[in-house]
Amino acid sequence: MTLAIPPFTLPADAPKAEARPHTFTVHGRQIEDPFAWLKAENWRDVLKDPSTLPADIRAYLEAENAYAEAALSWAGDLRKALVAEMRGRIREDDGSVPDPDGPFAYYTRHRQGGQHPLICRRPRTVHRIAEEAGDGETGEEILLDGDREGEGLAFFEISGAAHSDDHRLLAWGADTKGSELHTLRVRDLDTLTDRSERVENTAGDAVWNAAGTAFFYVALDENHRPARVMRHRLGTDQAEDTIVYEEADPGFFVNIGRTQSGTYLTITASDHETAEVHLLDRANDEAALTVVAPRENRLIYSVEHWASHLVILTNADGAVDFKIVTCPLETPARAHWVDAVPYRPGVMIRHLHVLGNHLVRLELENALPRIVVRDLKGEEHTVSFAEEAYSLGLLPGYEFETNRIRFVYSSMTTPSETYDYDCVTRARILRKRQSVPSGHEPADYVTRRLFATAEDGQTVPISLIHRRDLALDGSAPLLLYGYGSYGTLMPAAFRTNLLSLVDRGFVYAIAHVRGGTEKGWNWYLDGKREKKPNTFTDFVACGRALIEAGYTAQGRIVAHGGSAGGMLMGAAANLAPELFAGIVADVPFVDVLNTMLDADLPLTPPEWPEWGNPGESEAAFSTILSYSPYDNVAAKHYPAILALGGLTDPRVTYWEPAKWVARLRATMTGGGPILCKINMEAGHGGAAGRFDRLEEVGLIYAFALMASAAAKDGVQAGH
Repeated sequence: MTLAIPPFTLPADAPKAEARPHTFTVHGRQIEDPFAWLKAENWRDVLKDPSTLPADIRAYLEAENAYAEAALSWAGDLRKALVAEMRGRIREDDGSVPDPDGPFAYYTRHRQGGQHPLICRRPRTVHRIAEEAGDGETGEEILLDGDREGEGLAFFEISGAAHSDDHRLLAWGADTKGSELHTLRVRDLDTLTDRSERVENTAGDAVWNAAGTAFFYVALDENHRPARVMRHRLGTDQAEDTIVYEEADPGFFVNIGRTQSGTYLTITASDHETAEVHLLDRANDEAALTVVAPRENRLIYSVEHWASHLVILTNADGAVDFKIVTCPLETPARAHWVDAVPYRPGVMIRHLHVLGNHLVRLELENALPRIVVRDLKGEEHTVSFAEEAYSLGLLPGYEFETNRIRFVYSSMTTPSETYDYDCVTRARILRKRQSVPSGHEPADYVTRRLFATAEDGQTVPISLIHRRDLALDGSAPLLLYGYGSYGTLMPAAFRTNLLSLVDRGFVYAIAHVRGGTEKGWNWYLDGKREKKPNTFTDFVACGRALIEAGYTAQGRIVAHGGSAGGMLMGAAANLAPELFAGIVADVPFVDVLNTMLDADLPLTPPEWPEWGNPGESEAAFSTILSYSPYDNVAAKHYPAILALGGLTDPRVTYWEPAKWVARLRATMTGGGPILCKINMEAGHGGAAGRFDRLEEVGLIYAFALMASAAAKDGVQAGH
């Protein structure tokens, strides 16, 4: 921990992207975009084959990568030390708790030194005996070896693995480019060999029919959108696959699943505020689809099956934080919905889990989660914990006729604990506690839940962790993480990686800003479309509250966010650059206006309900233009910035961080450095291998340490 923090080492000249005049007019407003050329016209081809990237764009990205590496070159030893620490906290041969399904128990694990997971099972009776004896591998079958399948590939990621009901076949998907164009294969589990057939350009997951003679998958259209549900009969060519469902609205994505009962395939078409669910009997896969409730604007629902009824989680009838209703299977329309768990303002139902004899829900109140179990008599009891801030998640499992549920608990100081819980006896059995091989003493750390006051008086939750022996005199550097979009909740969970910063004197904090659902669905609604700026001002308010509380000082905060959280990073940099020593924007959605005007991009039409449609609505255009980070770069002093991207990212395209960095360098009057690193062999999630990902985290943490050290020393590194 005593390794010196090196300074940034900047080459004489940063890469300078050529400004090529490009203007366009929307709603009578002229927009200048001098770096539009960085968007490859053949971007669809680049997603499939990165070698097709135009030479001038490749040269610029490679120059940016070289400049970033040079700027961080003195941090080589620090990065190695960080990666070694983080790897030392991982039990390398770790695995999941086996999940019973009929005659087998299925699980994933890693081998010592392995990058990718192994998909495994063992006979259920052997599993029970071996478990009692503490033997983790007796009777094990390795169904899919991720290390072997990914050998020699620059990128490899397993998207999913689903076994057939008779346990004889495994449909598994993989992405070998990072572009999320997944190929599905079928493995014979008697011989552990793949059949010859391949199903290309899919969303990556599969659901079997009951007989195990066919599976369903989601096909991507020419613009990379999940738009069609297909049925693939084993032994046939993909060209013969049948369309089961096709979505006509480009603003709706399609996904598939199965009810916990196993009876039905679920097909959900949805955007961020409307959903429509169709059911198909898995035992009669050529039957007509049944629509549960035809789509209505801003009606959200999801469906489970129980006996002769459906159980539905929905926001119908003004249930902003959701309620649970039931209806007869034969008459699923809204007119037949009856409240089972009524809407209670301020209590958000986040997840519904239906078993043969119990209805289980995960709900959130005052930013704290709990599990509620209801039996057939309607009697309820609660599973909760006493910490000030914690994370709680339900794991659905495979089985329906069981009294067992499985949940995972952790806090920012407490390693993850996996429990089996008997809904009848209420016995709580610890099945696994996360191991930290290099050692971890929770008592050495403090976790807190604070609240910042936003500009409009709202209270914004903050979760934080620091060492117990840290002097809270305002001198500590602080990493402030934020996201705040799509209703995504940022859990106050245990993360071993962040200890590398905390043990070096950092405070680590999560700003639970509007746009998430930490305080219910209204918390999300107050951070989208015309109210999106609340997300940004909340984040700034959290930074200032932490300064006022003595956890850090102005100019000592390093901000971090990714994807839509990267938009937050760009907006915060424009709003209050003086707060930050540095900003890490990971695959940042910063070119919001241009992306939302381009209806051909994969995510644009489905994103209009989140941000607004600036081509159709002048009001939406004005709102987005007012905050879009790329369009609001100004002639001012900016903190050190590290922007990360992936060449084959279909969600936040590589040109967004590249254009943003180019405009920052061309416009800012001081500060920096401004660094951009594009992974030329990966997409939105970065490197796929678990140790390769640590290299990326090590880069981010080294940058954070260097930026905070430079700010403390009053160094202005230049850009």
